[in-house]
Amino acid sequence: MKINIINKSAHELPNYETLASAGMDLRANISESIVLQPLERSIVKTGLFIELPIGFEAQVRPRSGLAAKKGITVLNAPGTVDADYRGEIGVILVNLSNEPFTVENGERIAQLVIARHERAEWNEVDILSDTVRGAGGFGSTGTK
Repeated sequence: MKINIINKSAHELPNYETLASAGMDLRANISESIVLQPLERSIVKTGLFIELPIGFEAQVRPRSGLAAKKGITVLNAPGTVDADYRGEIGVILVNLSNEPFTVENGERIAQLVIARHERAEWNEVDILSDTVRGAGGFGSTGTK
C-alpha cells in the first residue's frame, strides 16, 4: 500500500528494518535535546505528516528496547493517528525509570504500525447471548 507523506525532518523516512517487521521506527525531530525526568512526559515531534486512506489508522507504539533498557514508553500506547488527521505526528513519551533520560534529535523513539480497522454500528438490544465466561473479567479466565 502507498501512503502520502510529507517529511519536514532531516531524517530518513520511517522504514521496515526486516521483511517481517510490523512497525517502522519514528525518529525525534527536535531542535534541542529533551530531558525527561522520572515520571515526566513530553510530546516529541517527528516532522512527519501522513495521509492515510479511510479504513486505516497508524498506531504509535513503544520501542521494546527503549522500554526494557531505559524505561521509556509511549504513554497512550497505542496512540492512534486517524485517517483524517493532517497534522504532524507527535509521540507522547513518558519516563518510567528512576533516572533522567535525554531524547536527542534523530533518536528512534517509537514505532508506527499501519492497521486496517472497521467502523461499528450499534444494535441496541435488551439481552446479550450467554457464554461460558459470562460477565467475568479482569483475570477471570486465568489459572487458579
